[in-house]
Amino acid sequence: MLENCLGRRPARIPVPGWADPYDAETARLDALLRDIGDSEWHAPVRLKWFEGERRMSRRTTVAGVIGHLMTVDGIVAGAMGLDDPLGPHAPLLPAARTMAFWDTTALPPTGTIREPWRDQSHDLVRTVSFAGPAAAELSVSYGSFALPLRDALLDRAFECWIHADDIADAVDYPYAPPSGAHLNRMIDLAARLLPAALAERRRAGLAGPPQHLVAAGAPGRSLHLEVEGSGGGSWYIALDSPAAVGSPDKSVAQVALDGVEFCKLVAGHVSPEEAAAGQDGDREAIRDVLFAAAALSRL
Repeated sequence: MLENCLGRRPARIPVPGWADPYDAETARLDALLRDIGDSEWHAPVRLKWFEGERRMSRRTTVAGVIGHLMTVDGIVAGAMGLDDPLGPHAPLLPAARTMAFWDTTALPPTGTIREPWRDQSHDLVRTVSFAGPAAAELSVSYGSFALPLRDALLDRAFECWIHADDIADAVDYPYAPPSGAHLNRMIDLAARLLPAALAERRRAGLAGPPQHLVAAGAPGRSLHLEVEGSGGGSWYIALDSPAAVGSPDKSVAQVALDGVEFCKLVAGHVSPEEAAAGQDGDREAIRDVLFAAAALSRL
């Protein structure tokens, strides 16, 4: 049924290609939510992420997860001039927004949260469809960092899939990964964010010092990230500065792992030590990149 819905003739105002993953993942999650019973909205779900070197977790419910998705999607909604579900003076940091929603909800969220979440996701897709190509570059602030709208919606698609999978595990529902094309875009976003995440860990004293700084835009010491399976590909991750360019000629290490496994690492659902990765070359560089990948996770 869902495949038929997603495969209908194109809308008169088509969804821009960069918003396709968000459109698809919210539709898939909505199909899951329509299939579960009333009692399953209260099924326990444990959210997982990394902070520094520590694994973190927080217990909530299926309904609580949808509230979390809605409030963080609200960051994108606010940047686009749509209503923020938390109101005009809401915090920007994703974790603070989620805690504000959970703390101010008088009763535990129930299945009634599905409709406002789905309405908001429809509004986001509809708005970007009418906005024109320039909207892709609109800056979306997450408080401690910012992404262009095209990447912000890709980030939201990634989190939608990860938490849909959390919900599916909680209610024993079969749930497949995204399509290969959409998974590849999610992996590409994570790979592009890795140099900045590595630099942030270095500033916090959690990663080794840079070994060979180069001019901005010049090829620098790199790690070859080879992602296998559906959505896979090769990326060269600059190790010493986010301003450097990853280069095969400057590669000092290689990591190979499955695409879904890499995404689970980025989501904080698999630890760097547990990631089933083939490794070769500079051991410190490999460790630093795997931990930087886990550092991309958040509540």
